[in-house]
Amino acid sequence: MLSEPRSGRLAAWGNALLAGLVPPDDAVLEIVGDDAVHRVEGLPGESAPVGLTLALGRLRTLGVSGLRVALPVPGHPLGLSGPPEFNARAMDAEEAVVCHGAAFGLVPEVYEAGPDGDVHVEVVWQVLSVREAPPADVPSLGEAERELAEALRDATEVLSRLDVAASGPVAEAAIDAYRARAERGREVLAPGYPPRAVRVLELAQRVGLLVSLAYENGHGGAVSSAEMGARAEALRPVERVARRALVAAYNSVVEERERGVR
Repeated sequence: MLSEPRSGRLAAWGNALLAGLVPPDDAVLEIVGDDAVHRVEGLPGESAPVGLTLALGRLRTLGVSGLRVALPVPGHPLGLSGPPEFNARAMDAEEAVVCHGAAFGLVPEVYEAGPDGDVHVEVVWQVLSVREAPPADVPSLGEAERELAEALRDATEVLSRLDVAASGPVAEAAIDAYRARAERGREVLAPGYPPRAVRVLELAQRVGLLVSLAYENGHGGAVSSAEMGARAEALRPVERVARRALVAAYNSVVEERERGVR
């Protein structure tokens, strides 16, 4: 959870494009990010992979009015609605985009090529049929914000007591570096998202960074099996809450439209 999921970039900037808030070239540039190229395969009416600009335009003509994010992991099908084939592919990738307005979903397949030091990444989004049903376990923005605050407080207390590296200066330095990179030009969300969604996404990314640092720094000061178990128990629900909040933030534009807020 250190980096923005590709499904998040596709949904956020795809939603801005569908709403007419950004031109196609700008949206595609933001979606691709540091990758070399993104293509879309399995699009109705196309026998070969196509570029993002054509794909997003075609999805609009097929009835797609919005894009949602799914960030599932084993045991937690967050954001999915079926059928089993799509869920399985999304679970393997640990992310997907689900279309609103037409029964399609997109799952990324990531390929790396090139020698060490000059590796480039290509992404192929596979278009699959999805079931038109409410996505699994996605909270509202308000629920996500409350859950994050509670989870972060509880986890920080436990991790600090166990002397885990992710609760100390190393974590703060990493968070400061992450924030500095973000402030050098990366928009947290695309145009059209409410300020609360930006706030929830930023907090979820910060919480996710803390969890990643805790996992990457071994067992910290937790030396007994009981302490290690307590540490894992503290991290698991926080990671789950952070993923739920990410999905709530990315999906907020579509959710508000469904409730008639916009």
